[in-house]
Amino acid sequence: MNQQQVQKEWKKLQKKEQIFVNRNLEQKTAVWQEKIEKYVPEKLESTLNNAFFKAFELIFQKGTGIIEKTYNREKKEQDYKINEFAAEVKNSRKSLRVFEKRAKNTRYVNSAVSTAEGIGMGLLGMGLPDIPLFLAVLLKSIYEIALAYGFSYDTKSEQLYILKVIETSLSHGEALVSGNVGLNRMEKNVEQISDTEFKSQMKKTSDVLAKEMLYLKFVQGIPVVGMAGGISDMVYQKKITDYAALKYQRRFLEGKIL
Repeated sequence: MNQQQVQKEWKKLQKKEQIFVNRNLEQKTAVWQEKIEKYVPEKLESTLNNAFFKAFELIFQKGTGIIEKTYNREKKEQDYKINEFAAEVKNSRKSLRVFEKRAKNTRYVNSAVSTAEGIGMGLLGMGLPDIPLFLAVLLKSIYEIALAYGFSYDTKSEQLYILKVIETSLSHGEALVSGNVGLNRMEKNVEQISDTEFKSQMKKTSDVLAKEMLYLKFVQGIPVVGMAGGISDMVYQKKITDYAALKYQRRFLEGKIL
């Protein structure tokens, strides 16, 4: 493959990654969040944390097969091979961008699904029951991004990587910088992960999600008004999957650099 074209895409990716980091270094709190802070129950964050953890646990143990029923995995894997062959033959920058385009298309579709699901739950005043659905749509989107770049998501090590991607995408300050560097250093094939290490990462990721979405999930629990909180599902889906797409594109391009 033309190394000059690969290097151009690599430099473009590095710029986008740095923009994401710079934009999210400082944690910002909206005025409306400050106003409702006194109404949020003290135990809600720990309740949310536990809800996210249980949802991750359920999905990774039993839910992946169900998620895969919502798309044709075999076709996506075949599409990747076709695009890979075309990129080798055409040897152009445009053929490299096909992978990015396919990953972007799947994010748009899943973002729309997340918006509809979040608003629906918000209208009914269902904040906590929304969490398994939110994570299912989120993981579906990340799985499809992985497939678009030729990566699987079946192994514990890859699922650990996905959890770290979610955690880092919602982090700020030094946690974001160090998390991003750590992800860039992770090898494509990480050694076998212990159950203890995997559960520890699920807790870390659940904690970040609970902290970041605390006020929005509180609002979502209020009937009708919760629609505003439900819309936030789409906002977070976009932020997380935008970052996931950058990390998988990085791994893809690293494999092309000689």
